[in-house]
Order: sequence, then C-alpha cells, then structure tokens
Amino acid sequence: MPAKTVNDIVALCKRRGFIFTGSEIYGGLGGAYDYGPYGVELMKNIKNAWWNAMIYSRNDIEGLDAALISNRLMWKYSGHEGSFSDPLVECKKCGARMRQDKMIDPTKCDNCGSTEISAPREYQLMMGLSIGATADGAINAYLRPETATTTYVNFKNVLDSKPHKLPFGIAQIGKAFRNEISPRNFVFRMREFEQAEMQYFVRPGDDETQHEQWKKIRMDWWINVLGIPAEKLRFTPHDKLAHYAKAAFDIEYEFPDGFDEVEGIHNRQDFDLGSHTKSQNEFKINANVLENKDSTTKLSYSDPQTGDNFIPFVIETAMGVNRAMLAVMIQAYTDEQLPDGKSRTVLKLKPKLAPVKAAVIPLARNVPELLDTANNIENELRKLAIGRIELENSGNIGKNYRRHDEIGTPVCITVDHQTLEDNTVTLRHRDTMAQERVNIKDIPKRVLEIINS
Repeated sequence: MPAKTVNDIVALCKRRGFIFTGSEIYGGLGGAYDYGPYGVELMKNIKNAWWNAMIYSRNDIEGLDAALISNRLMWKYSGHEGSFSDPLVECKKCGARMRQDKMIDPTKCDNCGSTEISAPREYQLMMGLSIGATADGAINAYLRPETATTTYVNFKNVLDSKPHKLPFGIAQIGKAFRNEISPRNFVFRMREFEQAEMQYFVRPGDDETQHEQWKKIRMDWWINVLGIPAEKLRFTPHDKLAHYAKAAFDIEYEFPDGFDEVEGIHNRQDFDLGSHTKSQNEFKINANVLENKDSTTKLSYSDPQTGDNFIPFVIETAMGVNRAMLAVMIQAYTDEQLPDGKSRTVLKLKPKLAPVKAAVIPLARNVPELLDTANNIENELRKLAIGRIELENSGNIGKNYRRHDEIGTPVCITVDHQTLEDNTVTLRHRDTMAQERVNIKDIPKRVLEIINS
C-alpha cells in the first residue's frame, strides 16, 4: 500500500535525511526545501533515468544546460512578462492571500471562512533581477521560470554545432523559479524547483502523430522505469488550452489527496521558435506571436532535400523532478505487519532508483576480522560504480536492517562468524526479507543482478 498521507512522507524525509525545510534554523522559507544525503541520491537517480531514456537510448535528442539568469527580452517575446501571472485575492478579515483559481470556494476565505474577499488582481510569477554595476533597481533580467524557453533560443546553436534532420529534440534538466502565491503539498508546488524538459522539433503536419507517440513514450517510462502502476496514472486533457498550444495533456498521478499533474505533453505548434525568430514576416507562422524586432537570429530549419525554409513545430515533454520524486516515494512507501507482531516501514523502490544500492554490515563491531572483511567487500562493490555503498558498523543488525528498509536499500550483506570459516555472507533482500548465503567472490555479480532486476 502506498503512503496514506503526504505527512507519512514528510516525517520519513526528515527522519532519514531525504528532505529538510530550507533555512529551518531561521524559521524556514515557504516553498523552499533542502535535499539531504538520501534525497540527493534519489533525485539524481531519477534524473539519470530520464537522461538515459532521452539522450543515451536515442540518437535524435541532444542535451543542453542553459543559464538560470536570462535577458528580460527573452521573457518578453515568450509572453511570460506580459501574461505569466496568477489571480491573487486577499481576505480582508484575516489577511490571507490565495490563488483564486485554487480556492475551495472562490467566495470564501480558505483560512477563516470569511466572505470579505478582495477583487482578484494579477500576480507576476517571475522573479525579476536587477543586475550589473550600474543597475538602479529596475528589473533587467529574470530567474528563468522554466527551462523550455532557454532551449528555444538555443535551437540554432545546437542545430549548427550538431546537425540533425527533422525530427530531433533538445533536452535539459535544471532549476526554475516561480513566485508562487501559495506553495503547498510539501515539494509538490515550490518557488524553487527542478524540471526535466524535452523539446522535439517536427515538421508542420507531423505534429499530431508525434504528439501521440510522445504521450505513449512518456507514460511507458513512468510505469516501467519509475515503477508506478498504470492504474495510478492517467492522461488528462487541458480544459482550456494556453495561447500557444494546439493540444495539451497532463500525466497525473493519484496522490493521497487525489490525482494531480506530474508531467505535461504539449503540442506547442510553431509559437516558440516563431516568437523568438528574426524576420518573422519571411515565414508562415501559424501561431499568434508578438512582433519581434530584437532577435538577431532566424530560428528556422532548411530542408536539405526540398530547400524549404520553415519554422518547425514543437512537441514538449515537461516533467517536474521534485513531483516525480514525491510520487515515487509515496508509491514505494509500505507499512508491513510482520509475523512476530511487529511492523516495519519499507521503501520498495526500483533498485536502480534506490539512494543506497547495498549496505555491508559486520555482525559485531568489536571483531577486527569481521570489520576487515566488510571493508574489503565494500571496496569491491565500490569498483562497480553502481552508486552509493554503505558500511554499517553499529553492531545492531536489527536496527541496521530497519534503517535500510526505510531508505529503500535493495540488499544488505551481513558478515558474520561463519564468514571467517567458509567465506560466505548473508544477503538479505529488502522486499521479502529473504536471506541467502553467497560466497564472497560472487557478491559483485549477485548485487548487479539485484540492481538490474
């Protein structure tokens, strides 16, 4: 059974070093969290799984890592500066500020129930900056609110340096920043978060087919790579399309309080490259774009066979990495009743996603021979370069097993007195708690089998 409430995950994250409240010793900061030793590993493993699927398993997508701070003109022509906002209302009685479109009842305060609600006003979501030695406080740059736009403006750079025929894509993983009115649900909605986005450039006319293909590719990834059951996921079409979109679907996961978005797959037509290109009047741009007199580059594609020069359409896949991690943890979280009447909490993560791949545990910490053997096994496993390997030397085997159950370690390797007699150790499996004796020389092979299962 997955976690029944997000609070189960919040408690586990603090206790076991996955996620901490940002600036906690000073009272915290809404919508900001710090990732601890195991949170860093789980996030990295999810990002690596995405990068492997997008880049290393294909030959038609290139990687990018663009700057977090960008020229304000980029966000002017993308439409963010003029329209990237949420409707903000304020309760005149208690002073609470809320997004009108997220209120339980738009006529009543979510906090105190008062009906004395102000009229909505638009609240700018981008975080503006004043940079440079001569800056006078006026906003002349922004922290990016997404990674997508920084991909579009690099379209020509990537295409010129690494030529591709259509269709091809550009992918990047990175931080984004939004001045959220009401951050909520732990790491689900934050002011600083991480995205994994891929922009796939296609010929006009091929966009609908490509959109359907990417919907299937991405849903399969959630099921087969992250281990989320199909019945916990669904596609939801957008009720109202954004001005740039021809079609838009969200992959939603069933969180404890209901389904919510974890990834979007959008047909953005030619809006993005059309918005940022030089000489817009030379191209037949389908989308409604702002007139751009500042761009210095034509973001078009020249067909090597026909000679046609046109603005490609874009199919976007946009995943929230923090949301993916939260969904994975909720789904993997399991409370089990044991035959002896006790219980255990275990994270039944896919082995490749686990923060720690294997733990080596000497049965007694005051026996040098056991510790030396454990150290040797740890060093051999590190040579596999499969991720974090931990040596536990507390001497309490039961507590060590429980700790590694909670952080999702797939296998624990116990070095005991029998090891000194016959060179065998006990492999204890996380999900079943089954144990097997394995010769020391066979440990690397056996651990690899478990991690790749």
